Amino acid sequence: MSAVVASPRRVGVLGGGQLGRMLGLAAHPLGIECLFLDPAEESCAAAVGRRLRADYTDEAVLNALAEASGIVTLEFENVPLAALDHLSRRCVLRPGRESLETAQDRLLEKRCFESLGIPVAPWAEVDDARALREAVERVGMPCVLKSRRMGYDGKGQVMLDADSDLEAAWAQIGAQPAIVEARVALAREVSCLVARASDGALAFYPLSENRHDEGILRAARPRPDDPLATAATEYTRRLVEKLEHVGVLALEFFVSKSGELLANEFAPRVHNSGHWSIEGASCSQFENHMRAVAGLPLGDTGLRGASAMINLLGSLPPVEGLLAIPGVHLHDYGKSARPGRKVGHITLTADDEAQLSERERALEAALSSTGN
Repeated sequence: MSAVVASPRRVGVLGGGQLGRMLGLAAHPLGIECLFLDPAEESCAAAVGRRLRADYTDEAVLNALAEASGIVTLEFENVPLAALDHLSRRCVLRPGRESLETAQDRLLEKRCFESLGIPVAPWAEVDDARALREAVERVGMPCVLKSRRMGYDGKGQVMLDADSDLEAAWAQIGAQPAIVEARVALAREVSCLVARASDGALAFYPLSENRHDEGILRAARPRPDDPLATAATEYTRRLVEKLEHVGVLALEFFVSKSGELLANEFAPRVHNSGHWSIEGASCSQFENHMRAVAGLPLGDTGLRGASAMINLLGSLPPVEGLLAIPGVHLHDYGKSARPGRKVGHITLTADDEAQLSERERALEAALSSTGN
C-alpha cells in the first residue's frame, strides 16, 4: 500500500459500492476527493477515487485512511464496531458509532423506535428455537422471522404462516439471534430522507413512495403532497436528533391499509429510495451527505419537477432505446452482470406528473422488451 498524502479536502469512505461511487461523483464539484476503503475485489467506486483494498479490521490501513482524510464517512453500515472505535480515536467519524450500532441490530433498532414514540408493528425477540415458537404465539400469524444482523434486500428473512415449519425457518436464518415481526396488511411503503449537518441543521426531502419486489427496491418517486409527510418527518427528526447523526439518514415505513405509519428500519447513510434526487432535487442526497460530513452548509432539497427512479437489476439493457425517451437519465454502476444485482438505475424526469406518467409508460415498454 503506497502512502496517501493528507489533504484537508479529502473524505474517507468505508465501502466502495455504487453508493460510494455516487458520493464520489457528488464530491468532485465541491472540491472534495474521496478515498475509499473496501475489501471487495470489485469496487465500482474505484472509478471516481483512490481505493485502499483491505479488510475493515486492518488497523494499519485504518490508520492510513484516518491520517490521509481527517474525516471518514460510509456508504455501508455493516462495518465492525471495533473498526469504528479505532477510527474515532484518530479522526472525525460522521455519522458516529451510535447510528451504526443501532442500525446493525434489529433488536436495538426496534427498542430505539419505541423509546422515541415511533410506531412499529408488533414484534418479539428470539434467541433460540423454543423462543421462536413462543414469539410466534405472542405476535400471531402471519409474521416474518428476521435475523438481527446483516439483513438487507430481503436477506436473512423468512415469511411464516400457519403451516410453516418453524425449525426449518430457524435453520434457514442460521440459528442466530432474531426478531419475529407481525406481517401487516400494507397499502404501500414510504421512506423519509433527511440530511443533518454537524451544527444540527436539518434538510428533509419530500417523502418517497417505494415499490419492492421480493424484498428488493424496484422503483421510488417523491410525493411532495403526501398526507403522511408531516408525521414521517417528525418521527425521522426524533431519530436523527437522538442519534446526533451527521449526514443523510433514511427511515423506511410501512403504511397499513388503515393509513397508519409503522417504522420498518433505518439506514444511516444515503439510500436507494433517494436516488431520484440526483436529477430530481436542487441538491441531491449525495451532495448533501458530503456537505454535511465536510462541515459545509446544506443544500436545497426542493424538487425541480416531477421525477421517479427505476432500479436496473441483473444486467443493463441496451441503452439506445432507453436514452431515446425524453427525461431518461441513465446511471451505469460499472458492475458485472449477476441475477438480482443492482447494476444501475434510471431517473426519469418531467415537467409535471402527467408528463411523467406518459414517459413512464414509454420506459416500461422499453424495459419489458428487454426483459428488465
